[in-house]
Amino acid sequence: MTDANPPADEIMNESPDSGDGSKMEDNLKSRSTWMRLVFMIVFAAIANLTLVIAGFIVVIGFLFVLFTGDVNEKVKQAGAVVSSYLAEIIRYLTFNTDTKPFPFDGELPKS
Repeated sequence: MTDANPPADEIMNESPDSGDGSKMEDNLKSRSTWMRLVFMIVFAAIANLTLVIAGFIVVIGFLFVLFTGDVNEKVKQAGAVVSSYLAEIIRYLTFNTDTKPFPFDGELPKS
C-alpha cells in the first residue's frame, strides 16, 4: 500500500490540517467553544419545552375547529411564533447561525 492510500486499520499520527495538532488543541482550550456547548444544552432544553407548548397549541387549535368549525386566529398566530422560534433554535444548534435565539441575543419571532 502507498502512503496516499494506507490500510484502514493503520493509525495515522498526523492530523489532516497540520502535523502538530495545535488547531485541535486550540479548539479544546477555547472558552468560546465550551460556552457554545453550554448554550447548545440550554437551547436543546428550551426546544423540548417549546415542543410541549406546540403540542398544547395543536390540541387547542384542533378543539377550536372541532367545536366552532373555524380556525382561531390567536391560536394560529401562537403556532406561527412557536414554529419560527423552534426554527431559530435548530439553526443555532446545527451551526447555521452564531446568533443565539431569544432570550439571549435575538428577539422573540413575530408571526
